[in-house]
Amino acid sequence: MPKLTIDGKEIEVEDGLTILQACEEADVEIPRFCYHERLSIAGNCRMCLVEMERAPKPVASCAMPAGEGMVIKTNTPLVKKAREGVMEFMLINHPLDCPICDQGGECDLQDQSMAYGLDGTRYTESKRAMAEQNFGPLIKTEMTRCISCTRCVRFTTEVAGVHELGQTGRGEDAEIVSYLGAVVTNEMSGNVIDLCPVGALTSRPYEFNARPWELRKTQSIDVMDAVGSNIRVDVRGREVMRVMPINNDDVNEEWISDKTRFIWDGLKTRRLDTPYLRKDGALVATTWSEAFEAIAKKVKTSDKNKMAGLIGDLNGAEEIFAFKSLMDSLGVDNVDCRQDRSNIRPEWAGRAGYIFNSGINAIEDADALLIIGSNPRLEATVLNSRIIKAVKQNEMPVALVGEAADLAYEYTHIGNGAESLNELLKGKHSFAKTLKAAKRPMIIVGQGTFIGDDAKAIFETIANLATNIGAINDDWTGLNFLQSAASRVAALDLGCVPKNESVNYNSILNASKAGDLDLLFLLSADEMKLCDLDNSFVVYMGSHGDVGANSADIILPSAAYTEKFATYINLEGRAQLGHKATFAPGNAKDDWAIIRALSDHLGHKLPFDSLEALRSKMFDIAPHFAHIGSQSAGDMSQLQSQKISGDISSTPLNSTIADYYHTNPIARASKIMDDCKAAKLAAISEATGTNG
Repeated sequence: MPKLTIDGKEIEVEDGLTILQACEEADVEIPRFCYHERLSIAGNCRMCLVEMERAPKPVASCAMPAGEGMVIKTNTPLVKKAREGVMEFMLINHPLDCPICDQGGECDLQDQSMAYGLDGTRYTESKRAMAEQNFGPLIKTEMTRCISCTRCVRFTTEVAGVHELGQTGRGEDAEIVSYLGAVVTNEMSGNVIDLCPVGALTSRPYEFNARPWELRKTQSIDVMDAVGSNIRVDVRGREVMRVMPINNDDVNEEWISDKTRFIWDGLKTRRLDTPYLRKDGALVATTWSEAFEAIAKKVKTSDKNKMAGLIGDLNGAEEIFAFKSLMDSLGVDNVDCRQDRSNIRPEWAGRAGYIFNSGINAIEDADALLIIGSNPRLEATVLNSRIIKAVKQNEMPVALVGEAADLAYEYTHIGNGAESLNELLKGKHSFAKTLKAAKRPMIIVGQGTFIGDDAKAIFETIANLATNIGAINDDWTGLNFLQSAASRVAALDLGCVPKNESVNYNSILNASKAGDLDLLFLLSADEMKLCDLDNSFVVYMGSHGDVGANSADIILPSAAYTEKFATYINLEGRAQLGHKATFAPGNAKDDWAIIRALSDHLGHKLPFDSLEALRSKMFDIAPHFAHIGSQSAGDMSQLQSQKISGDISSTPLNSTIADYYHTNPIARASKIMDDCKAAKLAAISEATGTNG
């Protein structure tokens, strides 16, 4: 570990650190534009110049490794003059349009020009103007402001894993462009808006909507997938204006998906704000009391075996617990949370049989990866960036069993069907040797693996394969199950699957369609067809007018995820708290409060009157829900003891997500998501020469 002196202070740093990183450890601020700790070093901007003893000129601290005995000075007249000169160069062509720039108030160039620049310039020539680029519906470009830091280029290549942006030309003709002028369509493209240190790349949907000092900022948790990305919800008045990432190295680092970032306009449209009751075939506004009495009347005339409950993908643990408690009090066993039609069951191997056991961070430690029945790029976009990192930095080999897709990295396609698992288990495929030779092999299993009737046999085969290749041992936990719904792990933890293994989401909908269900409760469940619900009395609790609400006989309006306090358990089994950023519209209420009030009218009063009391009861059932920020592991021994009890079919293992931009009611209500889908389809059409 080298020792060096920075501004008269001697410090010791780890091998491989740069001078800039060493200065940060010494609490010395170094200005920079191109450097970013999660991207490769470019050394473009030279704003990080420092003086090094015996060096003939100032050195770029971001690109110079820290060495033994170095003497670094960061506040000398030479450094000050160098930084002023660099800033003068930066502003040669930069337009003076700060008052109308959306980056105003959050602009690194603005801040650093005040801190390190001059109050004038020696350049009097005309400023260069650059043509604007069409990067698509999410990113607005003002390339005249661009300082060629190349952060956006490095991000799309290194983190998103796609080659969509690059720099062309030299000197004053250098500019950032998209490949062949195509729109940027990767699922993480919005992160370049945060990375851009100037106003060259800004948010097109947010354009001219608000200034940062107008916004009230609330930390929360994303529910667009099961990763549990940490987010900041920015609100003006009662309206969500934008969603931003919060750094969490264990979960999402500092990235979020485009769906997470731009879903906010869907929170404003198709909202349910008052109870509705169907009369003479039409839904009419009603009171809460009248709606509850209508439900109570129907419950009294219904058999508990002809009632069922379905749980959606966006719910917090509190409302799931309240809903399950109400169903239990009514004697209703047919309660299912598996909207993706997966047949996975908690009793197969306990919690270890449905969570991402190793944790997201451990992907970077794996040295071989097998993906089964999943498309991580669509199911868990931010998690997929970790795989990209491991492939690029560690040259990790990847193989896929299931539907071939563009995952943003190269992989060996073993086969479409589950029968390929037998080839791996018996060592007949060459990738089996790769897995066997790996010190830390990892298997990621998507829920598309368990949709068929042979789900249990496939599960047992995968568990045996993981044990055989050493993916489960005392030192390494490499068998992971990838959930795609934010509510799924919490619901499985709380036992929200029917006790009868032959009953599942599909069979409940089939019974409803056939008229064999008297009463069906939907807790924000919308992933079905309208005709599936025609012949049952449907009670819908949710925030948006989607399939469930359109089919409902009674609608109970509830709060969206930005409008309530809730606990979310991510795919790793990590408990995280979502906070209330704004209020629900009209008469909409928190789901748990609706369920508690309904229980009174049904004569089955639930034993809590506040969110705190509910959580206390919930923690008695699931104590790990109280360990906020911690990943609660499952018992891996149950996976190691699995025996294969059935045969595997040749049914293809497809991802459970077919339409990435319309996976839930909020997404389907979002015009921005509609625009993204249209841009993606247009890009595919142009690339392939087809019409759709």
